[in-house]
Amino acid sequence: MSQKLIGIDLGGTTIKFGILTLEGEVQEKWAIETNTLEDGKHIVPDIVASLKHRLALYGLSKDDFVGIGMGSPGAVDRDHNTVTGAFNLNWKDRQEVGSIIEKELGIPFAIDNDANVAALGERWVGAGDNNPDVVFVTLGTGVGGGIIADGNLIHGVAGAGGEIGHMIVEPENGFACTCGSYGCLETVASATGVVKVARLLAESYEGDSAIKAAIDNGEVVTSKDIFMAAEASDSFADSVVEKVSFYLGLATANISNILNPDSVVIGGGVSAAGEFLRSRIEKYFLTFAFPQVKTSTKIKIAELGNDAGIIGAASLANQLASK
Repeated sequence: MSQKLIGIDLGGTTIKFGILTLEGEVQEKWAIETNTLEDGKHIVPDIVASLKHRLALYGLSKDDFVGIGMGSPGAVDRDHNTVTGAFNLNWKDRQEVGSIIEKELGIPFAIDNDANVAALGERWVGAGDNNPDVVFVTLGTGVGGGIIADGNLIHGVAGAGGEIGHMIVEPENGFACTCGSYGCLETVASATGVVKVARLLAESYEGDSAIKAAIDNGEVVTSKDIFMAAEASDSFADSVVEKVSFYLGLATANISNILNPDSVVIGGGVSAAGEFLRSRIEKYFLTFAFPQVKTSTKIKIAELGNDAGIIGAASLANQLASK
């Protein structure tokens, strides 16, 4: 029997697991709840227990696997397989992750930041078509990213490479960002950022709009509500999507002018708007991109959905075989 890979997508709410072939095909997947109580001390033991249980269930041993890969939030030390500052896991201090999992399961282990890992997944068997030059932008609660250049993830000297969400797109009148700066892409293109843009534009909009009325009435409005209304021809909601697309087009053009990747893949919850969003981003991308970049770099929507994390983590494990 050919060897397999294990991919783990560690999140603040759930931990997703997958057993995959060396070609990136998901054969089995499951998830458990993330227990963040008591400074997250149960997380790694729970991962070990779940893996042991599943491998016994499927009649598999350590010899059946090339390795285990994991994507984690927070600051990841890839050399020591540790994580610090993953606050949604209650991991404030340095956490031993890889050493414990390797000792308990006897399988080689690799870890990277969750956004980087999702980028690896989309590059490997998703929209990136296994091209060596792919940029991944994930639009969720925040805006994350991963840059793969010449087949390698770009980490930077402090591990902050690929922080696409903190590219400045509104330098003069930008919203405050959690990073301490103003006008970051994250403040206008994340799920919460889209709503911020809507609230700002609502102040000066005078036409009829259900979304504008809801905002004025103090009702809860989500980015999904705004995109759905825009697709249903609400002119105010449409203007919000247009503004967000402008920022994303500017950001993707700037990234591409520097890197000239084969594609910029847009993922995360906001990307569920699909072609409606992609085509608008592309319009502004083509406005700002360098001539050769316009004709060679493509704007795509991610294809793997919630499986990007486990697939990308498995690709990390796949690299262990060549080390």
